Amino acid sequence: MLSREERNPLSDWWWTVDKPLLGSILALMLCGVILSLAASPPVATRIGLDPFHFFNRHVLFLLPSFIVLIGVSFLSPRQIRRSALLVFAIAIVLIVLTLAIGPEVKGSRRWITLVGVNIQASEAAKPAFVVVVAWLFSESARRPDMPATTMALALLLMLVSLLVMEPDFGQTMLILMVWGSLFFIAGMRMIWVAGLASAAAAGLFGAYLLVPHVAGRIKRFMNPASGDTFQVDTAMEAFSNGGWFGLGPGEGIAKRSLPDSHTDFVFAVAAEEFGIILCLALVTLFAFIVIRTLSRAYATEDAFSRFAASGLAILFGIQAAINISVNLQLIPAKGMTLPFVSYGGSSIVSLAYGVGMMLALTRQRPRIEIEATGAAGALRSYA
Repeated sequence: MLSREERNPLSDWWWTVDKPLLGSILALMLCGVILSLAASPPVATRIGLDPFHFFNRHVLFLLPSFIVLIGVSFLSPRQIRRSALLVFAIAIVLIVLTLAIGPEVKGSRRWITLVGVNIQASEAAKPAFVVVVAWLFSESARRPDMPATTMALALLLMLVSLLVMEPDFGQTMLILMVWGSLFFIAGMRMIWVAGLASAAAAGLFGAYLLVPHVAGRIKRFMNPASGDTFQVDTAMEAFSNGGWFGLGPGEGIAKRSLPDSHTDFVFAVAAEEFGIILCLALVTLFAFIVIRTLSRAYATEDAFSRFAASGLAILFGIQAAINISVNLQLIPAKGMTLPFVSYGGSSIVSLAYGVGMMLALTRQRPRIEIEATGAAGALRSYA
């Protein structure tokens, strides 16, 4: 057992990390393992793979993800800023390479293969982007003469432009919502927030007019008779079949025909086999992680830690909300993973990086440490 009197990195981490938050994240990972075992075998069998192909890979991805999560949670705020800037720069380069040489799948270029590993660079860009923008907003609040807000807007336009070129409008909307939330939290005037919302709405309308598959999804959502709604209809049937307590592990019907039962529609599989009770438990876990992080963030006096932790929590929560809403047919279908539950290597590792930063930023640090790693130190390190 680690003693409070011991002065080493492991002891300091153990007595300062938010244990309820860490426990909730690990519980979510465990739920992901169970649901991957329930949802993925029929998909693997349909495409001629070993029944446990996706499950084995899901567990394999969790191992480096856990290492990343714990390792990043040891970092100081200054180290988090530096790592986020480096990860964001690498992710941008990889996105550009993906657009240039990545394979086209269903009209999109989102993946690139490096050293035999498929990488979706936009996943890694999200948490790093949030932290970099949080740093800029904290500097803008501390030094109004610094054009930090302009720089944050420039980074937003750059990332959004690259995502639109893939195209990936779901990630684009997610990034815009998180950036707008941070913009509001940083104390910017409502007129600017309203302007951003209007620009996002105009962009969505432009995508509806100019991009056929976006228009198709919106039309099918508004009028199901206008096209193929097999996946969302099957997902809704799964909720109805499962009821409150589910059909039982392995007894689900929807996963036998849903092409994306292990990714986009794993929540529906959970509802059918384990019931609405489990779904409510999952929603409670997501809500607890977000609310706990926000409450801890607003208890800190360091503006950067407050903005960054809040932005990461909002990113995590909105992504989960989008996936669940698609499963419940509340919004048009969009390929968005359910954090730590859906299958996907890039998604799980990137989420672990983001959640690791959440844990690091919400650790209980003495005031002297916060001041020593404050914004002035960060400016000197980037100078």
